[in-house]
Amino acid sequence: MAQQLEIEFKNLLSKEEYEALCTTFAIPNEDFHEQANHYFDTADFRLKKAHSGLRIREVQNRFECTLKEPAAGIGLLETTDLLTEEHVNAVLNGATLKADEVDIRLKKLQINPSDLQLLGTLFTKRAEIKYNGGLLVFDHSRYLDTDDYELEFEVTNEETGRIIFEEFLAKHSIPIRVADKKIARFMAAVNKKRG
Repeated sequence: MAQQLEIEFKNLLSKEEYEALCTTFAIPNEDFHEQANHYFDTADFRLKKAHSGLRIREVQNRFECTLKEPAAGIGLLETTDLLTEEHVNAVLNGATLKADEVDIRLKKLQINPSDLQLLGTLFTKRAEIKYNGGLLVFDHSRYLDTDDYELEFEVTNEETGRIIFEEFLAKHSIPIRVADKKIARFMAAVNKKRG
């Protein structure tokens, strides 16, 4: 189990901006990896109401469950447990999630793991590069009938990170576009599809 503070800046990109950045930074295809994020909440969306999110991520034969909660001050508190592939497959087929440290945090939110339901899956093709003391993340995500492109900048200092990120966007003539979390974009697409 690990807990960490996540401080990141996000910006939605057009497909053309995304491709231009990948070309500018000469990111080879082999540097991209595929990941699947399976999102969960209760039937009455108690996690969403607590401004939190729960996912199981599959990436390169690694399976981890992460609960993201608002942190005091800036950023998000992430609590992560490693899971086995067998347990993930069982959970995706209706079994109750068992993730020791995440379960402790869920109980503090008064959420029983047996109440969690799979909302759906978002697939992302991702590359990461170090940049000015942070990590630039290039994401192309697919969910429902949607393709979106996003740039993230993960940092340890909010103030410095914001300045570097905004200067980066200006340097590459990319307008600042507010980017919700992936789970929020995914849920907006689900709600749109439901009508």
